[in-house]
Amino acid sequence: MPRQVDHESRRRQIADAVCQLADESGLEGVTLRDVATRAEVSMGAVQRCFRTKEEMLVFALTHIGERITARVTAQLVASPAQSARTTLGHAATEIALLREEQRAEARVWLAFVAQAAVTPRLAGILRASYAELQALCTRLIGEATGTAAPEHAARALLALADGLTTHVLIGHLSPEEALDVLDGHLTRLWGEATT
Repeated sequence: MPRQVDHESRRRQIADAVCQLADESGLEGVTLRDVATRAEVSMGAVQRCFRTKEEMLVFALTHIGERITARVTAQLVASPAQSARTTLGHAATEIALLREEQRAEARVWLAFVAQAAVTPRLAGILRASYAELQALCTRLIGEATGTAAPEHAARALLALADGLTTHVLIGHLSPEEALDVLDGHLTRLWGEATT
């Protein structure tokens, strides 16, 4: 009797291989053959899961976005008694991918951001991911500050988090310096809300 394959599990396995390869050599270094080797599956298995390289990249980007969103959500669920300000700080730190254990994920995320500039399907996924994160930050900022325009503050916070990711990856800032910048921004945001 033929072995049953969990198709969705296989797709995630391949997406993980895409991310590992992208971390090592950028998205230009991701080939179907290398992905098959890294995922320890046949080329045929990769092609059965994904008709094209772009389809494979789209799934891998969605997979990363889901992992980041899941961590942010877990932060919110883990400590529901926290203030909105504390929760927002934790969420912003997760979004910025500043911890050492997130460095590979940050490199892969930025590789996808760069590729999205020339790949409309990837850009669409990123827009949806950022819209979801912006809605979350807008809600938390509104709860924490009572400001009348939390959308603007949420957009600024997301842009700052992305910028800090880049600055840490290239060594312009240490993770600690980036966290100080983020904390300073949040402190100013709270101060602006009370004036």
